[in-house]
Amino acid sequence: MTREEKSIAIQDLTAQLADTKVLYVADISGLNASTTSDLRRACFKAGIKLEVVKNTLLAKAMEASENEYGDLATVLKGNSALMIGEVANGPAKIIKELRKKADKPVLKGAFINDEIYIGDNQLDALVAIKSKEEVIAEIIGLLQSPAQRVISALQNQNKDEE
Repeated sequence: MTREEKSIAIQDLTAQLADTKVLYVADISGLNASTTSDLRRACFKAGIKLEVVKNTLLAKAMEASENEYGDLATVLKGNSALMIGEVANGPAKIIKELRKKADKPVLKGAFINDEIYIGDNQLDALVAIKSKEEVIAEIIGLLQSPAQRVISALQNQNKDEE
């Protein structure tokens, strides 16, 4: 790769990172063809962009980005794949599902809404993050519950008076 090609690649990665609120870095080395295909298919279905990147180029793009990636660049060793999505726990769920069959992919780190998560031990915490839609549904459920109890009490009171 020439210096000019590297520069273009860094610019492209920096542009991608600028628009990204959910970024996972995973190690997918050693996956067989079937598991890799399953990973790509699951990412496609979930609207997650999967891309294998060079660590040095990604580190330089992180430096150039306006986002603050903290210690995330320290995990860029060995093979690295980027998983970019819209839903905070989407990539974590895919990794966890694939880990039922194999010991890879391994989570190296994640950047979610300006929060940094480092290490595979963070996977369960990332799976537990609720999406915006899940939080809204929970709030609506909580708001409806008291109203439903009042209506039920009023209906019971009307039946008692009859």
